[in-house]
Parts: sequence; structure tokens; C-alpha cells
Amino acid sequence: MSKPYDPRRGKPQHRKRPPSGPPGKPIRSNAPPAPPDELSLYGLHTVEAALANPNRKKLHLYATANALRRLGDVVQTSGVEVSDISPRELDRYFGKDAVHQGVRLDCAPIPDIALDEFLDDPDTKSARLLVLDQVTDPHNVGAILRSAAAFAVDAIVTTARHSPVESAVLAKAASGALEHVPFIRERNLADAMRKLTERGVRLIGLDSEGDTDLETVTGAPPYGLVLGAEGKGLRQRTREHCTVLARLDMPGAIKSLNVSNAAALALYAARRGEVK
Repeated sequence: MSKPYDPRRGKPQHRKRPPSGPPGKPIRSNAPPAPPDELSLYGLHTVEAALANPNRKKLHLYATANALRRLGDVVQTSGVEVSDISPRELDRYFGKDAVHQGVRLDCAPIPDIALDEFLDDPDTKSARLLVLDQVTDPHNVGAILRSAAAFAVDAIVTTARHSPVESAVLAKAASGALEHVPFIRERNLADAMRKLTERGVRLIGLDSEGDTDLETVTGAPPYGLVLGAEGKGLRQRTREHCTVLARLDMPGAIKSLNVSNAAALALYAARRGEVK
């Protein structure tokens, strides 16, 4: 069995060669996708953040010698077992298009938090949330996570069925933010929004045809910014459970943005609206 990496001992021992590729595609089902029991993360920022997260169960790290040097002390302090690996083996595992940067971390997914648990936390009284209405693309959700971490969002509330499960692609797009912003996944988003409203969380739906500018209606937290999927926007029932519908004023000819860009701008505008 491999031992935790110790720079004084030189290269870590090599254990059994990792599989030649990720598991096969899941069978298509109408049921909500179940989170995997284990996943492999890649990319230096993503893996470094996962190693530093005490709430993340780390199983094994595969890394080139150069990647280990770049990761630094976080490998030692995490206590994870380490095996050396070649870039070619990582290419074979993740595919040549994956920018793995010489590192792969096998780990368990981060458990979601329950809505009731979140609402029982005293910090909910000053929470900032993002509510995603069937935003399914993992690249978009990863980018949204990155903005959410930058603007100190306390949690992301989303649907259990039409949202991406934790994956290497989502984690890479989030560039470490997955370790900082928890998910609350609910089967019925309208019911979740109703519970939030009952606890005093103002839910501001983003709509290009909203009656007022976002900055003017945000106010002090707690609040949640509600964003819909690209193309469809907010579903009617989701709109009905928003406290108010607001827009991002844009002077140009195009009035709608990619959902991840809209999330970043909305978070910035909401922060500005807090101090007015």
C-alpha cells in the first residue's frame, strides 16, 4: 500500500495502476440522477482546493512529479495517499481534451445540505443565496459556482432532477469553488422557495423584462437571486414564487446573457444594492 507523500523520501511508491478510463455511461432513466459513490477530479486549482477541504473525503492522489511540486504542502497536510503517474496515463483516463495538469484526485462527493438544516442555522437570517431553475449544463453551473464563491454566496438551491451532479467537468469549471459553496437540492423548487419566503428570504427573480432594476430592489440580506435556464428562462411556477422580478439594465442591443455571466453581474449588482 502506498504511503502519504513525504518530500524527504523522494517519489511516492507506485501502487496498482489506475483504470484505463472512467466508468461507462449510466443507463438513461427518468429518475433523478444519483450522485456517484466516487469521482476523479483533475486540474491543479480544483485538486488543491479539494485537498484543503476538511469536509471532502480524499481517497487517493495520482500526480506527476511536477504536479506534486506545484501542489506543495497541501498534499502532506491532507494525509492522502499518493502514487506517481505519467501524463500519458492521465490522458488515457480523462481523455486528451481534459486539461488535467498532471493530477488526478479520487475522492467522495461532498454531501448536499438539507433545506431544513440550512433554515435552522442562525446565519440564514443574513444569507445570500442563488436559486437555479433547471440550469443543467455543468460548465455553466461550474462558472456560477466560481462567481458564487467570489461574492460569498452561502448556498445554491436547485432542483434535484434537472441539475448536474457533482462531476470532474463541473469541478474543473468551478476551479475550486465547489469546495466553498454548498448545494441544496430539492425535488420541488416551488416548495423550497415557499419555505425560504416564510423564513424571511426575499426571492428576486432575474428577468430581462422585470419591472425594476436589480440594484434598486436588493436591500439587505437575506435574499436569493433566482435564475432560469438559458432559452426557457424562469418557469411560470417559479416566477409566481418570487417576491419580485427584476432586470439587469443593459444599454446595448442584446438584453440577455449566458446564465453564468448573468449570475456574476447579478451578484455584483445585488452587492451594490445592499448599501443603497
